Amino acid sequence: MSTARANNLDVLGLPVAPIIQRRSLAVGVVFGVLAVIGAFINLDQFYRSYLVAYVDWLGLTLGSLALLMLVHLTGGDWGHVIRRILEAGSRTLWLMMVLFVPVIFGMSRLYIWEQPEAVAHDPKLQRITQLYLTHNGFILRAVVYFAIWGVLVWFLNRWSAAQDSPPSRVRGANFRALSAPGLVLYGFTISFAAIDWVMSLDPHWISTIYGLIFVAGQGLAALCFVVAVVAILVRYQPMSEYIKPGHVHDYGNLMLAFTMLWAYFSFSQWLIIWAGNLPEEISWYMVRLSGGWAWVGLFLALFHFAVPFALLLSRPFKRKVRHLVWLAAWLLAMCYLDLFWYVMPTFYGQIHVSWLDVALPLAIGGLWLAVFFGNLKGRPLLPLYDQQTQAILEPAHES
Repeated sequence: MSTARANNLDVLGLPVAPIIQRRSLAVGVVFGVLAVIGAFINLDQFYRSYLVAYVDWLGLTLGSLALLMLVHLTGGDWGHVIRRILEAGSRTLWLMMVLFVPVIFGMSRLYIWEQPEAVAHDPKLQRITQLYLTHNGFILRAVVYFAIWGVLVWFLNRWSAAQDSPPSRVRGANFRALSAPGLVLYGFTISFAAIDWVMSLDPHWISTIYGLIFVAGQGLAALCFVVAVVAILVRYQPMSEYIKPGHVHDYGNLMLAFTMLWAYFSFSQWLIIWAGNLPEEISWYMVRLSGGWAWVGLFLALFHFAVPFALLLSRPFKRKVRHLVWLAAWLLAMCYLDLFWYVMPTFYGQIHVSWLDVALPLAIGGLWLAVFFGNLKGRPLLPLYDQQTQAILEPAHES
């Protein structure tokens, strides 16, 4: 690839990325200060709201990592043009490692199995805390999860960065060799992380499909975020030349697939548990079908699945990024609401919303976006000396 072409690609996204980065950082700092004030006012509510916000934004990081590995395994122009977006999202992992610390400090306020007085009067909790749910075990497993994710992020991004300078000796085989077992490791680690961090809020209840719901939700959230970023970048040259309606259509199809996957896993969990009709299992749903929480569940069924499903069946709708981006933004909000519905009924019998449920997602989200756009502007938006990049660019420059 010529130096002129490389220089042309080097400025992709730079006119807008620093602006969004500064604004996101300002939002994160302002709402972060408000969240700290909220911690002094009501520490229990702070930790509960923080857990929902943290798991929601961690989903974008891990969803980006999972989609990145999927792109390397499947190939195709649709994935190659968003590869650097996914890499930038995966490199926010270091921020999420730091932001996990408040979850550790809030363990005794979040998890009943961390409360000695509750464990002392519950034989089942005593067995669980002896076998699995221990303070040190919780922290050690978290270290293992982040270590595995960190290794995957480091190698995938290091090899990708090597493709920006000639001669590039990194080939697709390197990425595929890591991505295949990496996706398996991701599936296992996020399943156990979901059990540790969310399902163990109610340790008397179990679901074998719980982790898969998080896998589908994170994939959908990351894909929706990619669509939002593409909607920004496609306004600028030369990215507007490389994002084709066919690519946007592919993203719409993938959104449809992940939406259906999330609905399938969620419905399967409900159907199996309801059919079994065991008191220790249906109790989780009984809480969420009373006190106003049932309306949240109905809202999710309609606007997290039914309406997006109907819209994404339309071919013309999926081929226009200005249409798809609004649905993507809506689905990102639904992913947060879904986590809210999973977590908050554990603590509140009646539907309950705090201002911290708004402030903390904005605080963490502002910091996450600031790091993301900092990552994005640090590299060309296409790996300059990757063979697939050259195949994409050559027709555009030869005409």
